[in-house]
Amino acid sequence: MIQRKHLFIAFATGAAAGAVAAYLTAPRTGKEMRASLQTWARDARDKAVVIPTAIRHAAKAGKEAFAESYRGENGHQPHA
Repeated sequence: MIQRKHLFIAFATGAAAGAVAAYLTAPRTGKEMRASLQTWARDARDKAVVIPTAIRHAAKAGKEAFAESYRGENGHQPHA
């Protein structure tokens, strides 16, 4: 399981590095490149702000689903 995690991280890192290299070597003027990078950075920042909230909601939903499943299988409520 750990090896798969490392493989995924390595793949994602390589893909990101390749995308950055391709993006930065594309033929554009300096002004176009700076504007494009600013837009990309702004979009990335806006998306990154949402991630902690999405993780909290997903964890809460998973916890509630597990608790409901547990109650359904055992016929009682788990201790909080």
